[in-house]
Amino acid sequence: MGISYREAGVDIDAGDDLVERIKPFAKMTRIPEVLADVGGFAGLCAVPGGIDEPVLVSGTDGVGTKLKVAFLTGVHDTIGQDLVGMCVNDIITTGARPLFFLDYFGTGKLDVAVAENVVKGIANACKEAGCALLGGETAELPGMYAAGEYDLAGFTVGVVARAKIVDGKRVAEGDKIVGLSSSGLHSNGYSLARRVLFDAMKLTPSDKPEKLGGKTVGEALLAPTRLYPRHVQAVLAAGVDVHAMSHITGGGLPGNLPRVLPDHLGARLGKPWKRPAIIELIAERVEEHELRRVFNLGIGFAFVVPADQAARTVEALVAIGEQPVDLGEVVRMPDGTDFEARVVFP
Repeated sequence: MGISYREAGVDIDAGDDLVERIKPFAKMTRIPEVLADVGGFAGLCAVPGGIDEPVLVSGTDGVGTKLKVAFLTGVHDTIGQDLVGMCVNDIITTGARPLFFLDYFGTGKLDVAVAENVVKGIANACKEAGCALLGGETAELPGMYAAGEYDLAGFTVGVVARAKIVDGKRVAEGDKIVGLSSSGLHSNGYSLARRVLFDAMKLTPSDKPEKLGGKTVGEALLAPTRLYPRHVQAVLAAGVDVHAMSHITGGGLPGNLPRVLPDHLGARLGKPWKRPAIIELIAERVEEHELRRVFNLGIGFAFVVPADQAARTVEALVAIGEQPVDLGEVVRMPDGTDFEARVVFP
C-alpha cells in the first residue's frame, strides 16, 4: 500500500470538517455587499453605492506572541478578536468603513476544535466591527510548528470617499487629543510581558497577584483587543471635523501619535490617566521610558480634533457608553526633534 497524505501529517478530512463548522460563523457576519458564501476560490464583495470616488483601504497584521499565552492557558476563543482588532483598528484611522476580513490559520497538526474556537472569535469580532468574514486559509504544515501551536494573520479591506479621507494633513497647533481606553496590552509587547511575568517574577497564568484585583495573570494577558469602529463612526456621524486618528499599538503613544502629525508638530499630554492593572504589575520590573515605548499604557485609540470641537467629540463618545480621556493638545516642536520625543509626557 502507498503512503497516504494523512500519514504524511495532513488530514484532509479534518480540514473539510473545519470548513463546514465555520460556514455558520461567516454567514452571521454577512453584509449586503457580499456576493458569495465561504468555500469558493475567492471572496466576492461589491463596493457600496452612494460613495463619491470610493477609495479602498487595506491592512494586515497578526497577534504576535500573545499566542503563547493562549497556548499556555488553552483559551482560544478570544484571540480571534485580537486579530480582527489589530487590522480593523488600523484602517479606520483613515475614516474608512471596514468591509471584509480574511484570516490565515497555520498549524502543524490541525485541532478542529481549537481552530473552530479561534474562527468563532474572529467572526464575533467581525460582526461587532460591521465587516464580513469573507474567507480565509487553513494550512496544515507538518514540521513547521511545535505541537499544539498555530499562527495567525489577518487581512482587511475598507472603503472611504476620497474627499473624506482622514490623513493628518490638516492637524494644527492647538488641536485637542481625545483618547479611548484600551482593555490592557491588546496585542503588543508580549515578548517583554512574558519575560517579566513568567521568567523574572516567576508567575504562572493561574496566579492572582494582588495588583490584578482578583484576575489571574492569564485572564489579564488575554483580555481581547478593543474594537473601535463604532467609536469612529459615532464621532464622524456627529459632524466632527476629525483631523487625524491614531491606533495605539506597538511603540505606544510615542511611536504612534507622531505618525499622524505633520513633522513640525508634537503632542503634549495632560494629566495622567488610570493605567490597566497589568501595566502596573509589569512596571515593577520595567523602567518608565521602556513602558512608554512598548505598551499602550491604557490608551488604545486617539482622535485629533479642532479645539472648538473637542466637547462635541466627547459628547458623541459618551452617548455610546464610552468614557473618553482628555489626552492633551498638539504643540509646535523645535526643528530636528526626534520622532518619539514629539510626544511629551507630563
